[in-house]
Amino acid sequence: MPDLPPSRRILSMVLAGGEGKRLMPLTRDRAKPAVPFGGHYRLIDFALSNLVNGGYRRIVVLTQYKSHSLNVHLSRTWRMSTLLGNYVTSVPAQMRMGKRWFVGSADALFQNMNIIEDERPEHIFVFGADHIYRMDPRQMLQAHVDSGAGVTVAGIRVPLAEATAFGVIQQAKDSTLIEKFWEKPAEPPSTPDDPEMAFASMGNYVFDARVLLDLVKEDAMLDDSRHDVGGDLIPALVDKGLAHVYDFTENEVPGVTEREHAYWRDVGTLDSFFDANMDLVSVDPVFNLYNRDWPIYTQEITAPPAKVVAVADYGAGGMSDSILANGVVISGGFVAHSVLAPWVRVEPGATVDHCVLSEDVVIEAGAQVRNAIIDKNVVVPPGFRIGFDAEEDRANGFEVTESGIVAVAKNHPF
Repeated sequence: MPDLPPSRRILSMVLAGGEGKRLMPLTRDRAKPAVPFGGHYRLIDFALSNLVNGGYRRIVVLTQYKSHSLNVHLSRTWRMSTLLGNYVTSVPAQMRMGKRWFVGSADALFQNMNIIEDERPEHIFVFGADHIYRMDPRQMLQAHVDSGAGVTVAGIRVPLAEATAFGVIQQAKDSTLIEKFWEKPAEPPSTPDDPEMAFASMGNYVFDARVLLDLVKEDAMLDDSRHDVGGDLIPALVDKGLAHVYDFTENEVPGVTEREHAYWRDVGTLDSFFDANMDLVSVDPVFNLYNRDWPIYTQEITAPPAKVVAVADYGAGGMSDSILANGVVISGGFVAHSVLAPWVRVEPGATVDHCVLSEDVVIEAGAQVRNAIIDKNVVVPPGFRIGFDAEEDRANGFEVTESGIVAVAKNHPF
């Protein structure tokens, strides 16, 4: 078994330029990787934490769409010791290859070849910035080195009905070689052992550095290319017999229970974002934020501990199966199955049930909110109801999904 190259010979490039249209209104004012999640995290924290915990701490984050809040988060949170040459740095679109923005994820890599050439890595991690999971990248790199692949694609089984949103992999029998690859197929093929499941790309890759440099240069010359990693680069390497798959279920992470093993969620829609937050709050959570052996890092919020206090006729109110971030105050309110970000207030007699409340949200006295995602700086007036009548919610300017989840935009006026 070949030894892993030293971490200094590994460069990580995190693709964080996504617009995230299906997450509107949460992405109205911010890039998708900057969307708050799980109380005080941002979506990008999960990919960065996995790389950092694995010892890969030379990381560039390629940004583009509404990147200000993402850049602020990176600069305030992800500061590495430069003594050992570690860094996490944001790289905006610089138009190095002409007066154009990134026209696809492969083009983002092509326009930043100078970084690769300056760092001279042996291998390059290319990770997406907006998935919820724990993964030890060392094990994926080991599989890549062992196979001699030009690229290794992380794969996971997903329900066949959901596979149209992913790249789908056909793996060779008794081998990790990828025989065929379809990017977001209308009729995805199922796995040989389960007709209800498909083998999907997680959007995480390890490339041989030389292979990637040559490939993005070739792709840039093709007029009919969409210049996309999944749509163009991976199929090209499949055709050359250089693409292999790494089965995510084989990844073992310290502190992860059997229930949580191989957890991965693409939070590309409001419903999936809501469901992933709900995965956090049970007594035995499907995804455990409290794993100290493989922590998820984020910005420290300067705020006092959460507080639950009794008020007048409502007593102490009630709180169950919920996450309360620093600065939360529940004053005689009732909170269940919810995630509350810093500085949220729940006032006397208010009820919050199955909700995701972002920073500085206030649920005033007697208001009732359920099955809702409420973005920052929203004050729900006394006695107001959200999540009880879909037509009324739409009339109030809220987004309502087919499953009935209500999303309220940042700074929404009442």
